[in-house]
Amino acid sequence: MSHVTNIAFIRAKAGRSDALGQRLLALVEPSRREAGCINYDLHRSDTDPDLWCVYENWRSGDDLEAHFALPHMQAFVGDIPTLVDGDLDLRRFSMKSAPAPWRV
Repeated sequence: MSHVTNIAFIRAKAGRSDALGQRLLALVEPSRREAGCINYDLHRSDTDPDLWCVYENWRSGDDLEAHFALPHMQAFVGDIPTLVDGDLDLRRFSMKSAPAPWRV
């Protein structure tokens, strides 16, 4: 089993950044509850308030694909035309190192 990382860079339409941020934030908890989710974190650029990033790690590529098919993700896809400028920039990576142990 290979952990998969998905990094999504999402640019808000002019004047829609806060609305996009609220919509993205609403994806965090249901995504974190998915069985294959290791982490799912939302970030906003410190220098470009219209640029958002979702950083997520999954147990497997199958878990990531299942995530995209779930109702909360499909509903977000429907909202993209009103919130997002251009295409989503999705980048998928496969982990090559061993996962780091959790630290407290």
